[in-house]
Amino acid sequence: MVALVVFSLAALALIRLEGQTIRSTGFVSATLLAQIVARNVAIEAVTDAQPPVRGRATGVEQAGGRAWNWVREVQPLGDGDVQRVDVAVSDAGGAVMGRATMVRPPAAPVAQVRTGP
Repeated sequence: MVALVVFSLAALALIRLEGQTIRSTGFVSATLLAQIVARNVAIEAVTDAQPPVRGRATGVEQAGGRAWNWVREVQPLGDGDVQRVDVAVSDAGGAVMGRATMVRPPAAPVAQVRTGP
């Protein structure tokens, strides 16, 4: 009888542990998707031909079958030609699940090509 009680307690503990593991896996998956969205939004702002508008911008991206809300803040650094791009991504409930920060260098000057003498 004692062995049955000990076995039952161990089985209940394992079942609870499995439930926690499943919940943690879902959270990690959502966090990973939010990080991917944050990086994509930041990279788009840094690599676009035109520099992003300074200040705050918002939008919605689809990833993993879910809608992710993002907020991008662009601020000048130093002399103003260099920009800092901060992105925060939240789920439908408003919880921030991903962040990214990148620096956009100043635009390269357009090279003048000379032809002829």
